Amino acid sequence: MKLEVEIENKLRIDSYLSDELDLSRSKIQKLIKDELVLVNGKVISSNYKVKTGDIIEVNDDLDYEINVEPEDIPIDIVYEDDDLLVINKESGMVVHPAPGHYTGTLVNALLYRFNLTSGDKIRPGIVHRLDKDTSGLMLVAKNDFTHEKLSEMISKKEVDRHYLAIVDGVITHDTGTIDAPIGRDLNNRQKMAVTDINGKESITNFKVLERFNNNTLLECILETGRTHQIRVHLAYINYPVNNDPLYGRGKATPFGQMLHSKSIKFNHPRTGKELSFEVEPPKEFLEKLESLRNEM
Repeated sequence: MKLEVEIENKLRIDSYLSDELDLSRSKIQKLIKDELVLVNGKVISSNYKVKTGDIIEVNDDLDYEINVEPEDIPIDIVYEDDDLLVINKESGMVVHPAPGHYTGTLVNALLYRFNLTSGDKIRPGIVHRLDKDTSGLMLVAKNDFTHEKLSEMISKKEVDRHYLAIVDGVITHDTGTIDAPIGRDLNNRQKMAVTDINGKESITNFKVLERFNNNTLLECILETGRTHQIRVHLAYINYPVNNDPLYGRGKATPFGQMLHSKSIKFNHPRTGKELSFEVEPPKEFLEKLESLRNEM
């Protein structure tokens, strides 16, 4: 695996790789000690400070500790052909195995039903993710050709993704664009944050669909796809997603954030045919909307 440092943040390489790869620092330090991590082709120590343009090579599968097993878990398949799937992911489902979530994930469910030959052992078929408590549409590639093409299309902003979000507070302007870099929160690695230190370009567009007494229903359109992007950006402008346990106001219910991937549109990577899909939010989201309308 190779990574190129895009922004100089002066982090130690063990901290940098721990954030980028979602692995413990002790695991990264062991890889460095075993000379399995090279920077610009050279062996380094754990206290090496990364610089813009550094090419980091990690010569390890990083997945030998996790054995991903197929599991008979129900999933909502919106569309399927020989190349790809469109899944309506339920809120509460983790997309792929990671520390703390080795079973019960979307990948476990997919492996039970499909022979996925794309991606790595932990994330077969996954070309983009939804947060655990974010519901709605996402793409899955069945083979390497489709995985490469879809990943490229997402990178080039050729996949149109729209989200619904109920936020706390009343946004008075009808539309807006949040253009602020996002990187790992330096004080809490479970969170992301708007930051110039280790942030990457992140752009979220939004449109007000409905206003309530103390909340707003938004349609959000991603130009980039950073981890927790919509949640971080809306919290940054002081309109956090309602019921968000990580970035929201106060205590959240077990359902989690009111954020739903409602529609996706793209040209099929093999045939070029335009495909467009839309799904309704889960009942908890609709019940929240109904309660807000009843308060008016």
